This record gives sequence, C-alpha cells and structure tokens, in this order.
Amino acid sequence: MTTIDARPMEQPVLAGDNYLTHTRGFRSWFFTLDHKRIGLMYLVSVLTAFLLGGIFALLVRTQLLVPEGLIMDQNDYNKAFTMHGGIMVFLVIIPSIPAALGNFVLPIMLGAKDVAFPRLNLFSYHLWIVGAIFLVMSMFTGGLDTGWTFYTPYSIDQQSAMGGVIPAVTGAFILGFSSIFTGMNFIVTIHRLRPKGMTWFRMPLFLWSIYATAVIQVLATPVLGITLALLAVERAFGIGIFNPALGGDPVLYQHFFWFYSHPAVYIMILPAMGIVSELIAVHSHRHIFGYSFIAWSSIAIAIFSFIVWGHHMFTSGQSPLMNVIFSLITFSVAIPSAVKVFNWLATMYKGAISWNTSMLYGMGFIFLFTIGGLTGLYLGTLSTDVHLHDTYFVVAHFHYVMMGSALIGFIGGLHHWWPKMTGKLINDNAGRVAFVLFFVGYNLTFFTQFMLGSHGMPRRYATYPADAGFQFYHILSTIGSYMMAIAFFMMAFYFIGSLFFGRRAPANPWGGRSLEWQCTSPPPHDNFAEQPEVGDCYDFSVLRWDEATGGYVWREDVEHPGQHAEDATA
Repeated sequence: MTTIDARPMEQPVLAGDNYLTHTRGFRSWFFTLDHKRIGLMYLVSVLTAFLLGGIFALLVRTQLLVPEGLIMDQNDYNKAFTMHGGIMVFLVIIPSIPAALGNFVLPIMLGAKDVAFPRLNLFSYHLWIVGAIFLVMSMFTGGLDTGWTFYTPYSIDQQSAMGGVIPAVTGAFILGFSSIFTGMNFIVTIHRLRPKGMTWFRMPLFLWSIYATAVIQVLATPVLGITLALLAVERAFGIGIFNPALGGDPVLYQHFFWFYSHPAVYIMILPAMGIVSELIAVHSHRHIFGYSFIAWSSIAIAIFSFIVWGHHMFTSGQSPLMNVIFSLITFSVAIPSAVKVFNWLATMYKGAISWNTSMLYGMGFIFLFTIGGLTGLYLGTLSTDVHLHDTYFVVAHFHYVMMGSALIGFIGGLHHWWPKMTGKLINDNAGRVAFVLFFVGYNLTFFTQFMLGSHGMPRRYATYPADAGFQFYHILSTIGSYMMAIAFFMMAFYFIGSLFFGRRAPANPWGGRSLEWQCTSPPPHDNFAEQPEVGDCYDFSVLRWDEATGGYVWREDVEHPGQHAEDATA
C-alpha cells in the first residue's frame, strides 16, 4: 500500500502548482474536467442567482410596507414573488451544497483524484447554465405569475403569463437533468472510489448526507421532469391532462408535483445537515456523538421523504383517511431529525468549542431548524392546518426550514471550506458581525410572519386591509429583510477581500481530521500526490496546534492515521 508522510498536515502553505494555477484562460475553466473548478463555477453561478433572487425578495418586502402596496401592482407583484421562489428553489438552494461544495469537497474527502464521471460532471454544469437561461428568460417573454410551483390552473390559463410558462417549465425540466446527473455521479463515486480502509461507517457524515441526497435526486427528480413535460405539452397542444376544461384533473398535478417537491425539501436540507455534522465536530474538537445514528438518520429521512407528500394537500379534497395517514407519517419524520439535533448537542457537551464564524452558523442552524421543525407540527396537524393553510404561517415555516436551515448550512460550509478552496483566510471578526446581523435580521423577517399567519394574513397578496392589524408586522419583516441584505453584502465584501488581502491558509486551519485537510490549501490539481491513508475522521486527539504554520499538525507521540487501515474490513 502506498503511504504519505506521517504528518500530512505539515505540507507547505501553498504549493507551487495548485488547481487554481494549473492552467489559465476561459476555456481551461469552462471546459475543465477538474471537479474543484466545476465546484467553483457552480458556486459563482449559484451566488449570482442568489443575488437576483434576493433582489426580487426585497421588492416583495418593500411592496408590503404599506397596506395599498408601495411599488407594484398585483400582476407585477405576482411575477416578482414567482421569480423569487423559482430562482431560489431551482437555481440556488437545490444545487448550492451538492453541486458547489459537494463537487469540490466530496472527491477530496474520499482521497480520490476526481468524481467517477468527470465529463458527466461538466455536462451537468452546462445543463444548469442552459436551464437557468430558460428560467430567467421567462421574465422577458411575458413574465411568470404562477408561483414557483407552476400550480394548475394558473399555469394552464391562457391569459396568465402567456409567454412565460413554457420557457420556465423548460428551464426547470433541464435543471432536473442536471440534478439527476450530479446525483448519479456522486452515488457511483462514493461506491467505487472510496480508499482502502474507508468502510461505510468510516466515511465523514457529510458524505452520508450527500449520498442520501443523491438517491433522492435520482429517484424523485424524474417525476418532476415528466410532470413539467406534460404541463408544457398541455399548454402547447391543448391536450387535456391537468385542465378540467379539457377533461384533465388539476389535483393530479398537485400529487405529481409534491411527490417530487417534498423529497426536494430534503435535497435542500440533508446536505446542510451533513455540513453541520462537520462544523459541530470539528469546531468543538470532539468526536461526533452517535456517529451511526446520525448516518442512519440521513437514510431514514430520505426514505420518509417519499411518503409524506400528501400533507401539502390536506385542503385539496383528498379522503379523510389519507389525511390522517399523511399526518401520522409527517410526525414520524421528526424522529430522525431529532436524532441529529440531540447528537449535535451531545457532541458539543464538554467540547473545546471555537467560537469562529463557521461554528456560529452551525449553532444558528440548530436554532433555526428547531423552530422550523416545531412549527411544522402545526401544519401537520389537521385541525390547525385548515386555518393556517395558505397564510404567512406557511411562508415563515417554509423559510425557517429552507433558508434558515439549508441556506445557513451552505453559508457555514462556505466559511468552513473557504481556506481550502482559495488558500486564504477571511477576517473572522467581520464574519461574526455579519452573522449577528444576519441572524437578527432573519428572525425579525420571518418570526413576525408566524404572527401574520396566525392572524389570517394570506400569502401571495400584494395588498391588505389597513385596519386588519397586519402593517406593523410587515414593517418589522421588511426591516429584517434589509438587515439580511446588508449582512450578505458584508459577506461578499470580506470573501472577495480575502482573495486579495487575506492571510494565507495552512493545510488544516480548523483541526479537521477528514482527508480534505491532508492536502495543501488550495489543493493540487490531482488532490494528492499519493493515496492518503484513512483514520478515524472524528478523532481530533491526534492533532496539535502549531504556531509556526498557524494550523493543526500531527502529534509526534501518536501513531500514523492509516497504520492499522489494513485491519479494517471492506
């Protein structure tokens, strides 16, 4: 077996040739087969889409400052919140962690040189670009006012967004293929490219979450693709599928859509859970508590995700018996989710916690995800869901789960792996300030919406009665959204600034034990000169802080991590 030096983390801070400098020019990036460059291109593309989606969000919040609406009429408002939702879901949250951070980190965590199918990986990114163009194109072909769900009858009404539905549906269809190919690639990579000694239960938990996510992507996304294709065919040729005027069934569309879109919720959140497992363990410098329970809970969540779609349809007229069954299964999802939360808290207990920016986002995830999960109980309960359905309570719950959990996990992972990706450290003080501003602004924006929903404020309305008592909460919510915008611009400022003025990052600035911390920062073109050896990826006792390098290195008085790898069973 080929080995590397017993102190792999004491490599030079920056190698002479790394993946950033290996080749130069636009073609060397846009047509690269290097998973790290593809991950960075995904990252830049996703963040660009996030900026566009965030602008639409600010327009929506500004509109609702006053009861009669401030800047838009009803039609423009419908188009604004539809584009906000469509961009954020299909272009940002779903691909953010798997396609951007997953592409960069997964092969290095496996000690591999690349993913199993590099050309398919590049093709997935190019499909994402094409799908994004089609989705954004709908803004210039009449606009899209159906909501991000493309719900019928809105999407089959010939007077509604006449030229926007088909381009948007085509874009989402193409984006689905990008997601499927990425998932297939990750499944094969994890199965076939694990190094000797890395059994399933010696993988980092981030890989478990990516694997579970990939399974959902491959199995659920085709349902969305077929559904959207049927919708486009119906729009283009007048064939009755979902349109009751043509003999179709609009509720059938809801069943098809949510059979994909509830698993899509976990496509968004499972990778974030994997990131939080890494953040909590590494920055607490303590072995993860209940490793196997967290690993299996990722698989359990993936399984549950396919059998709870009906809880979105309690008011659609489906049978009372099915409502009860879906309600019961919905409550069951809380079990594997709670396993993760309790194990994260147990990991932090008596840990040597580093209160850096990455850890703050890990803690923020636990807080916001808990609120999102607990408020979901009200929507899973039949008696309260009837009252809260289609109110701002649903908007708040959705954002606490999607933005407050999936997006905050993505931001935490970006801070965690930024030194590895760029070879530069950010200003951690600026990061803490931005986190506080984001966290306060986030809760001010969305916690007030629980009050709005419980008082009966319907979602997707551009105006509201002046005497209904809604305006105070809308003002608070809008102020919070502006605070978040400031926080995001602060993040952009210190991330970009670190590229020019940041200190050089050591190979292992945080004291991580998984394999990505055993190569230089930024990594070489082929990740490792020789096959790295596998140890316990959460045993941090073998590391020590080294003042000379400004990072963690291997302790001289402990054995080499892979010394007993040959004894591990496959």
